[in-house]
Amino acid sequence: MSFLLRSILTKLEGCSVGRIARFSSLVTENNDAIQTEPIISISEAIQQGRFYEKPKQVWLENLDTIEEKKLGLMMLHPEVFGAHPRIDILHQNVRWQRMYKFVCYAHTKTRAEVRGGGRKPWQQKGLGRARHGSIRSPLWRGGGVAHGPRSPTTHFYMLPFYTRVLGLTSALTVKFGQDDLHIVNDLEIPTTEPGYIEDLVYQRNWGPSVLFVDVPDIMPKNITLATDEIKHFNLMPVYGLNVYSMLKHDTLVLTENAAREIESKILLQLNRMNDREVTKKFRLNQQ
Repeated sequence: MSFLLRSILTKLEGCSVGRIARFSSLVTENNDAIQTEPIISISEAIQQGRFYEKPKQVWLENLDTIEEKKLGLMMLHPEVFGAHPRIDILHQNVRWQRMYKFVCYAHTKTRAEVRGGGRKPWQQKGLGRARHGSIRSPLWRGGGVAHGPRSPTTHFYMLPFYTRVLGLTSALTVKFGQDDLHIVNDLEIPTTEPGYIEDLVYQRNWGPSVLFVDVPDIMPKNITLATDEIKHFNLMPVYGLNVYSMLKHDTLVLTENAAREIESKILLQLNRMNDREVTKKFRLNQQ
């Protein structure tokens, strides 16, 4: 052990100061660490405290570096991000979204549209055969189809208004409970390379598919170009957020402004007094 220590000291004596400085860091007492104030984001609805449960807390993260940085703490309203998740309402919303854009093009011809069959195949009486007026009757092979599908057939129906509102709260609660909801300060990234956003998602274990949500529909240039060629990274404004898209993606990333906008809009619908007038147009054609 003493021989090893003696050899190390001998090599250090032979080294110049410049070579040692290349592989060591000099710390001076005059260098002061940069102090950053943590962000505590609390909305006006949370400050009023008109709820029974405690507000939900989530870290406020960044996107300008691949390494995750905790910029502060954000308080979320428990009626929006901590509601009781209703699996049946989630199913109703997903089925409604999948069916309202589905159009069936299956088509069959009636006896009036099938070619031929203009004359009576045989006389009405006297032959002992069953009476028929056309060989294109649905009773005949090659005849028309009775009560068959007619195209185009739409499967659109209007889901009740508050079923959709509760679907949003259930989906947000599920994402928050499964640790798949992340809040960032903004969507600004330093480069337009797709590899940067892929490395960021990999390093933070966000999941294969990510949905980024911001308030405006015109997103920052860098993240728009970086996610343009990646099919499982999508950008969406707040007014387009829906249950199907949230459940389709593994991770939901909201900006701070988007989270506050969603919270205020949902709380408005849950606590408004003129709900009968607002939901009147959604009461027709219910399934």
